[in-house]
Amino acid sequence: MAEPMVVADNLHIVYRVYGAGGDRGTAATALLRILGRKTRGSIREVHAIRGISFVAYRGDAVGVIGRNGSGKSTLLRAIAGLLPAEQGNIFTTGEASLLGVNAALMDDLTGERNVILGCLAMGMTRQEARDKYQEIVDFSGVGEFIDLPMRTYSSGMGARYSSWGMSARYSSSGMRRSGWWSL
Repeated sequence: MAEPMVVADNLHIVYRVYGAGGDRGTAATALLRILGRKTRGSIREVHAIRGISFVAYRGDAVGVIGRNGSGKSTLLRAIAGLLPAEQGNIFTTGEASLLGVNAALMDDLTGERNVILGCLAMGMTRQEARDKYQEIVDFSGVGEFIDLPMRTYSSGMGARYSSWGMSARYSSSGMRRSGWWSL
C-alpha cells in the first residue's frame, strides 16, 4: 500500500473579519476608535471549509474543483501549513510551496528563459531546471515557439505555456501545486 502524503480529518477553516458592522470603514468610526470612545466593530466569521476529510497517497493525482469562493485556495494553503485548522486536523508528509510559476514569467524573455527562471523561482537548482526542461517544454505544447518572446504568444499558447508549472515538481516529497497536485 502506498504511503499517505496528505490526510485531512474533519477539517474546518474559519476566517474572522473584524469590523464587519454597518458603520465599517467610515472616517468617523476610525476617529472614534483612535480616541478610544468606540471599540472595534463586530466580528464576522466566514466558514471557508466545513468538515473536509480525505487521504491522498503517494502517486495519487488529486483535483480540487469548485466555484469561485468555494475554498480551493484555502484548502491548498492549509495543506501548505499557512492556515490553522479551526477544528479537525491536516497532516502532510513533505512540504508544499505556494509560489506560483506565473509570478516569475516575463513577457520580454523567450519561453526558454522563462522555463529556467520559473524553475529557479520554484526552488529548483540549475541542474534540476536543465533536467526538467524538455519535459516542461513538451507539456506546454508551444513547440518551436519556445525560442520567441512570450509577448508574441497567442492567448491560447500563453495559457498552455503558463500551465507548465503544474508539471514541475515543487518539493522533494513529490507534491505539485497549482490548483491541483500529484503525489
